[in-house]
Amino acid sequence: MYRYFKRLLLGQPLKTNEEGEQALTKFKALALLSSDALSSVAYGTEQITTALIALSAAATWYALPAAGIVLILLFAITLSYRQIINAYPSGGGAYVVATKNWGTGAGLVAGGSLLVDYMLTVAVSVTAGTEAITSAIPSLSAHSVGISILIVLFIMTLNLRGMRESASFLTVPVYFFVIMIIALVIWGVINILSGNIEYTAAAKVGSYVPGMTVVLFLKAFSAGSSSLTGVEAISNAVPNFKEPKKRNAANTLAIMSLILAIFFAGITFLSYYIGVLPNEHQTVLSQIGEAVFGKGIFYYLLQLSTAMILAVAANTGFSAFPILAYNLAKDKFMPHMFMDKGDRLGYSNGIISLAIGAIVLIFIFKGQTNLLIPLYAVGVFVPFTLSQSGMIVHWLRERGKNWVLNAAVNLLGALISLALVIFLFWLHFDNVWPYLVIMPVLLFGFYKIHDHYVKIAAQLRLGVEVDTHKYEGSTVIVLVSSVTHVTEGAINYARSIGDYVIAMHVSFDTNPKKEHETAKEFKQAFPDVRFVDLHSSYRSVSVPVVRFCDVIAKNAAERNSSVTVLVPQFVPKKPWQNILHNQTALRLRTALNTRENIIVSTYNYHLKK
Repeated sequence: MYRYFKRLLLGQPLKTNEEGEQALTKFKALALLSSDALSSVAYGTEQITTALIALSAAATWYALPAAGIVLILLFAITLSYRQIINAYPSGGGAYVVATKNWGTGAGLVAGGSLLVDYMLTVAVSVTAGTEAITSAIPSLSAHSVGISILIVLFIMTLNLRGMRESASFLTVPVYFFVIMIIALVIWGVINILSGNIEYTAAAKVGSYVPGMTVVLFLKAFSAGSSSLTGVEAISNAVPNFKEPKKRNAANTLAIMSLILAIFFAGITFLSYYIGVLPNEHQTVLSQIGEAVFGKGIFYYLLQLSTAMILAVAANTGFSAFPILAYNLAKDKFMPHMFMDKGDRLGYSNGIISLAIGAIVLIFIFKGQTNLLIPLYAVGVFVPFTLSQSGMIVHWLRERGKNWVLNAAVNLLGALISLALVIFLFWLHFDNVWPYLVIMPVLLFGFYKIHDHYVKIAAQLRLGVEVDTHKYEGSTVIVLVSSVTHVTEGAINYARSIGDYVIAMHVSFDTNPKKEHETAKEFKQAFPDVRFVDLHSSYRSVSVPVVRFCDVIAKNAAERNSSVTVLVPQFVPKKPWQNILHNQTALRLRTALNTRENIIVSTYNYHLKK
């Protein structure tokens, strides 16, 4: 049943040599890897105006210069990540750049930040998508958390089916959103030029606003920088592109950044010109759509496209997180299970782990996007700062053509990113302080995992001279619960591999006659095999078994003999029937696996009916 359900959800397994068929064209990569960045225009402008409206409606004109600085930063980041794609085409993005140029510690800070950020990407995108749905259908507001979780599970399943299928699916919502925003901006500008939309801004550009401070402007700018999240995803996923990988990835990044810049600038301008003010009942983009299209079919198509892209924007995290986790695991800073590919040639463990982390965040923050965005931005701009400053070191070391200009671009991006990180901690500390707790915990975990793998490698590595130790005998202990065909098969197998066989039974009965019935039956069936019957007053099987085996192992070691404990078990014909039987064999193997001088083996007797 499980296998049938798995195949129904995920499809048939793919061969390893089919991996090349999963590579992405620019058209599909733009849908798969840019959905997060493009979707951020749905809330980037709103974050700026929300910060400014705290002073007054008149202060919202400052959204225009704040957006202008965000666009300058976008330009610097785009150029920088194009350089990263060409310099480090193996993927890994900021983690690889920071590690190569600043060292392991900086690389782990960048990698750890992005791991958390991709979980936040999923949580923010999905909850923002849910908000777009509830803006159009207010009756669903009470179920926002449940809707968000269902969307996460859907996108997780989509990614488990493989990169090609998820990219094909995402082309619809992403390009639908692109078409609707293009229509919104063009139709809005046409209506403004024709006079159908009147100028209703709260204040003219350049107006003096009492109480306006540099701090408030910086707060608005840092909040609006959330529109740049997801730009780095393409540099993390270069290996997923078709050949030539570097050129296709760099061109896709340029196209995405151009679309993002036009959308962000257009929406910010329309928001100012129309005089849209944020409120808790309707998003800024929804208000702009209503003003431009009216409350007709195009308005609802805009809301639908917004909800769809915000929901699937989480896919950027699902595309980038597994590759980043793979790079960390390859360097022995994360469990090696993140290097394993699933049936559909995706890094399934990374995909599932990301979904679990995002669902936990949605529960913790109760689906409220505004609480997540400042922490989300910190997780983006710390790696931005490290990667762009790391590229300066790269150019100073490698030089090459136009290296001074390239380094200057990276310096600009690094300085603005660093300033943003400082502003976010200074102005949004109430929301970003968890970063100061999460990162030390992650770094501690990374180093502990690495230390574990290093110690294992040192212990397992063969020396120049291989130890050819030979045992002079073999003792096999067969665990017996009752005398059955299972016991018969296990004893016969034990005789074939051991020089000395011991059968061991643990009894619980308080009646001595009944307690010794198993011993009597065994002696009749196997008179030549030593039988040990231990009584357990506390109804424990594992404790007396382990104690007895320890004694035998100690004596065997003195005689230079090996000890194997054979755990017999019967295997039902149908897997579901396992739940009808206790798991004593599993518990015994778990307990015995902790003993250093004991070999644990299982004898399976397969039932036919």
